[in-house]
Amino acid sequence: MAQRLAAQRATAALSQAHPNITFSLLHWVLDTWADEAAREVFRQGAALLADRYRQLGLGQLLPIDRVWVGVRSTRPDAFGGFHHPDQGYRHLQLASVITRYGRLSDARLSSPELVALDLLRSYAHDCLHFGSFREYRLHQGQVIRNRYGINRRDGNGRTYSAPDQADAGTTRNLGIVMEGATDREARTLAHTVAARLGLADRVEPADRLAFRDTTGQLEAADFAPFTSGVASRFNLAMAGYERGVGARYLTFLTEIGGTAADTLHGLIVAAMVGGDLSGLTAWLDQRHGSRAFPRLFRSSAYTGPDPGE
Repeated sequence: MAQRLAAQRATAALSQAHPNITFSLLHWVLDTWADEAAREVFRQGAALLADRYRQLGLGQLLPIDRVWVGVRSTRPDAFGGFHHPDQGYRHLQLASVITRYGRLSDARLSSPELVALDLLRSYAHDCLHFGSFREYRLHQGQVIRNRYGINRRDGNGRTYSAPDQADAGTTRNLGIVMEGATDREARTLAHTVAARLGLADRVEPADRLAFRDTTGQLEAADFAPFTSGVASRFNLAMAGYERGVGARYLTFLTEIGGTAADTLHGLIVAAMVGGDLSGLTAWLDQRHGSRAFPRLFRSSAYTGPDPGE
């Protein structure tokens, strides 16, 4: 299995998923920026990121030479950023594939500080995916993650929790819980940096929706019907992600954590990183009764052990 993992980690297979995009490594992208203010956004964010994740038990961040950034595209309608399709962390390759915010057919950065803030969010997000506990095994000849963060699969490859209903306003799916917790950390970091540097006052009108998304300030009113244009697909993807992940996770924290929602979030992230769910399950049991974790999350189709067994 180690040999199979090594072979799959040898490449991020960029040309297969994104044949029209030119990629560069994150540290090369940062080194070529002429805009000092944009460089400062990422510089300050990276320092805060390291401190915050160290507090959560994550001592090693995703190496920046494992972060591929799409910087140009031959497609005239290509629009990059956190919500560009088919990007994110590749757990088998231990690498991240992201794109810079804005029109990828134009080499100029229309909003350099927002580009930097968006890259910071993506990097912070994928650092937590990279740092989450994981365990692999072979299943029907394929390498799968047997455990990932607070989630797991049984011997038949079935995940611990079932998918949410399409119209759900909250979540009981551990994949959504972990994704929501991961992006909450990333957007909180982006919000802190933006507030420290006063970026809100310098955002162009066309980029204000993306800025609110990046800093975790979206509201339901932001998702009025979008007008047509090059960014409309990006905005629709943004809305879908917020409804399916961000808003559901926030509602979940309020439902289950109440006034201690921040405490619950911290326990979730710590369990994701360390793989030890005892603190999280004990807290849930104290507030919601014995075996609260399986009652909240376990699917009837799952046949494997519960946390702690």
